[in-house]
Amino acid sequence: MEEHYNPKGVDDGPSAQRQQYMSQYHYHNMSAGEYMRTRLPSLKPPMNKPPNPIRLLRMLNTQQWLFFLVGFVGWTWDAFDFFTVSLTVSDLAKTFDKSASDITWGITLVLMFRSVGAITFGIAADRYGRKWPFVFNNVLFIILELATGFCQNYKQFLAVRAIYGIAMGGLYGNAAATALEDCPSEARGLLSGMLQQGYAFGYLLATVFARGLVNTTSHGWRPLYWFGAAPPVLIIAFRLCLPETQAFIERSQVRKESGQLTKTFVNEGKVALKKHWLLLTYLVLLMAGFNFMSHGSQDLYPTMLQNQYSFSANAVTVTQVVANLGAMTGGTVVGFLSQTLGRRFSIIYISIIGGALLYPYTFVGSKSVIAAAYFEQFCVQGAWGVIPIHLMELSPASFRTFVVGTSYQLGNLVSSASSTIESTIGERFPLPPKGETKRYQYGLVICIFMGCVYAYVILLTFLGPENLGRKFGVRDDDDMADAAGRDVMERALHHGDGRSALDRDSSDDGGEKAIEAGVERV
Repeated sequence: MEEHYNPKGVDDGPSAQRQQYMSQYHYHNMSAGEYMRTRLPSLKPPMNKPPNPIRLLRMLNTQQWLFFLVGFVGWTWDAFDFFTVSLTVSDLAKTFDKSASDITWGITLVLMFRSVGAITFGIAADRYGRKWPFVFNNVLFIILELATGFCQNYKQFLAVRAIYGIAMGGLYGNAAATALEDCPSEARGLLSGMLQQGYAFGYLLATVFARGLVNTTSHGWRPLYWFGAAPPVLIIAFRLCLPETQAFIERSQVRKESGQLTKTFVNEGKVALKKHWLLLTYLVLLMAGFNFMSHGSQDLYPTMLQNQYSFSANAVTVTQVVANLGAMTGGTVVGFLSQTLGRRFSIIYISIIGGALLYPYTFVGSKSVIAAAYFEQFCVQGAWGVIPIHLMELSPASFRTFVVGTSYQLGNLVSSASSTIESTIGERFPLPPKGETKRYQYGLVICIFMGCVYAYVILLTFLGPENLGRKFGVRDDDDMADAAGRDVMERALHHGDGRSALDRDSSDDGGEKAIEAGVERV
């Protein structure tokens, strides 16, 4: 049974009465004062029995694994394509006879237009299914990566990258929904952490292939983009071999049963906005903090190492690679632990540790900073590892792809000026020049900036809700019942033993449940 946090101190024993009471309790029924009084006690970790991660992974059936893998590789290559510009800025500037700052507008435009893609493809995926918007997204990747490689002037480059931003923004929410919404609830934390690290893995792949493809032929930087267009062909083929997710199929069945698919979908949107507008606002603010956390700790860091501490290009590369290995480890580990400790508690404690590591991360000027970089990014991406499933569990079920993608991309848009803010403030703290090179205390600025960001993320997470262990089946979606009617929903879902397919999968596949599901808390 799905449970909710009990602010009235009902006995913690496993009584049927308590479970019935808890299952009916939800923060939507609270006044603002009642809700605020629950923030501290609801932060207490549920301390579900820590499962064996190998056992968790074995809980997934073949189809669930394939859904996760296609979401992961799609998100990985999305990140690869994004970082190709970051890794070829100087070469692009030389080809188009522009400054490096002019070329970075290609990055800024991507960040600006990602929100357009999240809204467009998010609504399409929630209305028509996860499959075909995902496929179309990757078709755009193929076209736009090839087009970037054939750009002959600066205006063409900016136009192509702006359109690419729409494609990139459309993928994240769909990849998260495809990968996670059908998986067993007990494995969600671990899989969420693994999924999020596709971004760091994409960066590592981009770094490796850039070293092998850029300026190794007479075509300069262009082969990296041409190569970037090839893997999406395989990703499309992979996705075409898979059906829709079970969660979407159930929702589609209810819409068909109503006899008015579009009208029911519109009604779902009205219900979601009416009941969850405050939550949607909160998620955008939360994701702004998270994106400030990643961009603020990463974007200007290589410049700090080179300018302030005189690291060579190779030393910077090694430090960045080690930091990304820390990020991949942290996201997976903390995502896994969030199933035991809770989503909010996991984000808060790893953010506190990350804040404590800011001094060595920004003030150690020797190569020993590699260790600090590893553990700082372990913390940053550790907090991020919780995000995919945290957003999924909080989002209105009918608009899961739209809400996850749009909140993420709007937060990204808000934080896109992170490096500009840090570099502008950093220039107010000059250091003695080295030859003709002006030097600045970027480390001081990054440390202060990140301290403020961590405090913001901790506060917002503390104040926010949590739905650990929420069921994704349409049977448990009150919004759908309000939009389509409870009788319509029951007619669509009652087959055989009266349970939805997701319910049957979670209880029948592999016999009894391996691990007790997490408590859904406010």
